[in-house]
Amino acid sequence: MLKLKPYSASMLTLGGLLLSALGFYFIFLRPPLLPEDSRYFGSTLSEVEKNIPGLSSWLQKVFWVMGGYIFATGLFTTYVARTAFLTRAHGSFVIVLIAGIASIGLMMVVNFIIASDFKWLLSAFALPWIVALILYRLQQ
Repeated sequence: MLKLKPYSASMLTLGGLLLSALGFYFIFLRPPLLPEDSRYFGSTLSEVEKNIPGLSSWLQKVFWVMGGYIFATGLFTTYVARTAFLTRAHGSFVIVLIAGIASIGLMMVVNFIIASDFKWLLSAFALPWIVALILYRLQQ
């Protein structure tokens, strides 16, 4: 059988680093409201801000917190990839599978539900997780 163990860990590391980068985006770069938000609301951004004063300020803080959690998930994923996943520690496959579904998987699905402009980008962010899990299983 091919030696795929390091490649599965490398792919998961990439997935973790992408999540960490996404966390930084949410903390430092993401505006409180995007044009896609107003399309989803069926309103304009100016109408939303006029009718719900303070929403942008509140959302910015929500995205700081969310970004922190996304960054932390990426950091932990990177660590797990370089340790337990690389050494094939018992249970690491299941933990990575569940964590991937609960984190980037759920984010990807919701972005398709709301017809986000970023749905395909987030799908690309999920790809390293999927490939890592497939490579891990092929190694058995």
